Amino acid sequence: MGKLATIDVALDEMLVNLAAIVLRLSKPELTRTPEARNALAQSVHQYAVCAARSTDPRVHELKSQLEETLKPNLRIASIDGVKVS
Repeated sequence: MGKLATIDVALDEMLVNLAAIVLRLSKPELTRTPEARNALAQSVHQYAVCAARSTDPRVHELKSQLEETLKPNLRIASIDGVKVS
């Protein structure tokens, strides 16, 4: 079982490093086009699939952070000075 644990730890480290890369690429200035947003969504989804089997809390925290990048930024709108968000 020692080899499996070593592989598991190595995979967790790879997932942490991958999440850092995807987080850097998720910046709004890099994901302005629909194609870029779609690529980000696919990357986040694939990360979530891989992270599902991990027991490392860092991997799950990063998964949550990545999923947050997919949520649209909300804006407050007003009509004639009255908020209508």
